[in-house]
Amino acid sequence: MSSTSTAPHAAAPEANVQGVASGSSFYAAMRILPREQRDAMFYIYSFCRQVDDIADSDGPRPERLKALDQWRRDIDALYAGKPPQHLCDYVPSVKRFGLRREDFIAIIDGMEMDVPADIRAPDARTLDLYCDRVASAVGRLSVRVFGLGEEDGILLAHHLGRALQLTNILRDIDEDAGIGRLYLPRESLNAAGIMSNDPLVVASDPRLPRACEGILKQARDHFAKSNDIMARNSRRVVRAPKIMSEYYHAILEKLVERGFALPRKPVRLSKAAKIFILIRYAFI
Repeated sequence: MSSTSTAPHAAAPEANVQGVASGSSFYAAMRILPREQRDAMFYIYSFCRQVDDIADSDGPRPERLKALDQWRRDIDALYAGKPPQHLCDYVPSVKRFGLRREDFIAIIDGMEMDVPADIRAPDARTLDLYCDRVASAVGRLSVRVFGLGEEDGILLAHHLGRALQLTNILRDIDEDAGIGRLYLPRESLNAAGIMSNDPLVVASDPRLPRACEGILKQARDHFAKSNDIMARNSRRVVRAPKIMSEYYHAILEKLVERGFALPRKPVRLSKAAKIFILIRYAFI
């Protein structure tokens, strides 16, 4: 994976992810950005996609750990001024937007948390660390591209990253259970009277809705705080994260409307709903 060229020319980051992301909230939100910002965001997306694919593959765990460690060495080489060939085109974006090495490394560390053994009912502290690494670290790279000030940028990355990731966790309970993973925290499960950490057992437990209540409240709180941050910044600067926030907040509320008891139908936003959000926030 780490030896594959991801960006052979200036337009490559967008071209390489368009096929997998063109129908996603990410693609729609990033397409509205000016060219330099858009390219930087697609480089970030490409990086995240590749390390996530390693973590989620069905290859032997030692091989996946080795591949992620190679990515760490590649990022170190990038910041040492000796980028491997597949990261050479990242250099201008890294320099132009001041992207930080530690955020790329944090993302790799977060993906690696799924590799030695599948995550199953982590304690709340571990879950928060996971969310920081796989979501808020991506946000810390992104807000630099968007042009937010340092303090509000870090705060927005913290709150919006967690809001999006907790929404993913609530949305994907059944999908995650199918691959042996369970991200609901142990404390929430135990408070609901669920002592098992078996993903399929938990997913079918009638007490699951109660176990989801705390995560739902946290997600809503993070959305509210991120909205406060975006409200005090230029609309042009925050329009891309605002579109992402609106997409995911709408998914969260649809999850609430559906409920968490069996049977649970998959929740998605309609194309019309996505277009409405895009039109509302994309244009100044």
